[in-house]
Amino acid sequence: MADNKVEQSCGGNCNSCTISSCDANEQRPGESAEDYANRQLLTRRMLAMKHKIVVLSGKGGVGKSTIAVNLAVSLSLAGKKVGLLDIDIHGPSIPTMLHLEGARAQASGKSILPVEMGAMKVMSLGFLLENKDSAIIWRGPMKMGVIEQLLRDVEWGELDYLIIDSPPGTGDEPLSIVQLIGEMDGAVMVTTPQDVAAADVKKSLDFCRQLNLPVLGIVENMSGFICPECGKETAIFQGNNGETMAEEAGVPFLGKIPIDPAVGSSCDAGTPFIYHYSKTETAKRVEKIVQKILERE
Repeated sequence: MADNKVEQSCGGNCNSCTISSCDANEQRPGESAEDYANRQLLTRRMLAMKHKIVVLSGKGGVGKSTIAVNLAVSLSLAGKKVGLLDIDIHGPSIPTMLHLEGARAQASGKSILPVEMGAMKVMSLGFLLENKDSAIIWRGPMKMGVIEQLLRDVEWGELDYLIIDSPPGTGDEPLSIVQLIGEMDGAVMVTTPQDVAAADVKKSLDFCRQLNLPVLGIVENMSGFICPECGKETAIFQGNNGETMAEEAGVPFLGKIPIDPAVGSSCDAGTPFIYHYSKTETAKRVEKIVQKILERE
């Protein structure tokens, strides 16, 4: 969408913009005035965000949303302005994980105000549904349309990081977010040690290659079990696939996160694990992963 030179010198007024490298200052052939205005607004929203990171996995049930939530909360605790966007259309879990099930996004003029949790801004389709148990039965174009609205119409403001929680797989939602945002910092890939998870994550790595989306690194979740009584770590699943995959793919390995009962209970209670259990070994490992991402700045 925009390169770094545009981001550094954009004045936020597309109508008077003279930067030739930004494609939002000219109306495209056949583009309606409304579509052009929407594209300009989307560009301005994205340029106000320094870093955009999507959390991906080819496999469901690997703890991807848990990683996204704790990554966003940890960045916020580090003093960063953070937005957390949930683009899981069919099963938005971010509201539950942050104990925001009853929250509703409010309108302000033509914009949507995100739900604020401390200094962190959160947006999910779950905040727009009257009944959280309603099934969303949409085809691809409708999904892309609502994802575009969550990016364009939400009053995100200036952010250091936008963390995007994507549903598993390589379908409409991750494809839409990459195409709509354009230039992104990259993807954090989540896997577990089992071969079945590794096989699906390899497809997500190929997805990133085909879309020229950088892979910031691989996180191996559920890597062993730490006994809450004695602190001993025991391997539950066989394999060392996260580290092996990273080496084979030539991408960074960000670290291993063990199974910790407190992670599950904190998700169910809507209390971010990284904040309430910061002294645990698991939280320290998450912090190391976040530190590797911060070092990219």
